[in-house]
Amino acid sequence: MRLEAVVVPVADVDRAKAFYVGLGWRLDADFAFDDGFRVVQLTPPGSSASVQFGDRITTAPAGSAQGLYLVVSDIETARDLIAARGVEISAVFHPVVPGAQFVPGDGAGRATGRAPEGASYSSFATFADPDGNTWLLQEVTTRLPGRVDAAATSFTSVHDLEQALVRAATAHGEHEKRNGGAYDEQWPAWYAAYLVAEQSGAELPR
Repeated sequence: MRLEAVVVPVADVDRAKAFYVGLGWRLDADFAFDDGFRVVQLTPPGSSASVQFGDRITTAPAGSAQGLYLVVSDIETARDLIAARGVEISAVFHPVVPGAQFVPGDGAGRATGRAPEGASYSSFATFADPDGNTWLLQEVTTRLPGRVDAAATSFTSVHDLEQALVRAATAHGEHEKRNGGAYDEQWPAWYAAYLVAEQSGAELPR
């Protein structure tokens, strides 16, 4: 079972469509029917899941979707890209009180900047659509064990792959130092094992 679409309740379909298209999300569908039903679907860049909204698609109050996650590998770059599109978005922060990332507005219990040592799962930025549905950018670089099927490892963008290779190269440099500094002819296999382990949450090679 794959989660492929999440319904976001909005009051003005055209306004919401313009907002999400303005974010650079791919417009997949905009179907209107004679009985007044309309469905719009968009997909964030690199995502395998989409959002849907429209007329007669949900009875949930507009703006009631809160804390929808957008996982990114580089929180500062992702935050700046959204800001550059004219969207009001918080500064990058990390919670110092559990759950502070979900507190509306700037909220208490937050500290400015990425989490110490770039801890995965711990750096955030937030923004809202015109109806008040809130989105939470979360930086994830290394997965907890069991979160990803190692047989289905993939990268959603060139940037994500580039950043993963940088981390692998850094770790491999330490690997060579521990082995007397000799050139490792098997580095492609080591890199491959590192990339898969990092995504799946398995023990990283040393």
